Amino acid sequence: MTGRLGVWFMRVLALLPLPVLRAMGWLIGHALYLLAAPRRRVALRNLALCFPDATEARRRQWARESFVGFCQTWLDRSWLWFAPREVVLGRVKLTGALDELLGDTPTIIFAPHFYGMDAGGSALTLHTDRAFTSIFTPQPDPAVDVWIRNGRQRFGNVRMLNRGDGVKPILSGLRKGGLLYLLPDMDFGRNDSLFVPFYGVTAATVPSLSRFARLGRAKVISMVTRITPTGYVAELSSAWPGYPTDDAEADTALMNQYLQSYIDVTPGQYYWVHKRFKTRPEGEPSIY
Repeated sequence: MTGRLGVWFMRVLALLPLPVLRAMGWLIGHALYLLAAPRRRVALRNLALCFPDATEARRRQWARESFVGFCQTWLDRSWLWFAPREVVLGRVKLTGALDELLGDTPTIIFAPHFYGMDAGGSALTLHTDRAFTSIFTPQPDPAVDVWIRNGRQRFGNVRMLNRGDGVKPILSGLRKGGLLYLLPDMDFGRNDSLFVPFYGVTAATVPSLSRFARLGRAKVISMVTRITPTGYVAELSSAWPGYPTDDAEADTALMNQYLQSYIDVTPGQYYWVHKRFKTRPEGEPSIY
């Protein structure tokens, strides 16, 4: 019942002007920054590790921006997934190396966890008819789970794969000339992870980008989606030269280097509330 009411509420929010939604997100975000002390500490710890030369005041500013971005983009899912198509097209822009989407070359889109990632997914599906695969983690509430999956499949030719479905359907879609939307920049635990630097700090990182690119004979491009006053801008990069190689560890470290360069542009729009350095090498204490 709670999930169904929440989805109904989002349908109502889709009718509001964008400035009103953004103001609501700003207020809720600042309130959460004050009230959600454990997550605030996580964000500040991550920022201290990744930006040791920044002032404490600057890091606190980025942490507040991160909480606001989290709330604003959550509310924006109302119109992303319920508003008329022309409204979404007017608010979500796709820029950069659009020619990388042409043809049928197997392509992996590295889409790191900037808060606008769902808007970026909509931007892609609005601008290409190519088969498009994304991986999802099921939600505990069935109504919310259906809402999220339907929202992400709203436009285009999208197939959502459960994280537990395995590798075969992912590679099958790539080898048929499809697109894979991949978000491998979180800490998914010790299993199948490699320890590579992220802002100079050892971080457990899944090598799935390199692995899928190699097995699927795919090129890799990246897409970073940033929040703007009028909606979102999703920017595609050109194909990464010489990627992948036969060295998964080097490839995964390079992925983190690319990610750092994207974060440096707008540090406050990245998902700092996640415990990115939770999994430590054997013998190292927790840093949270």
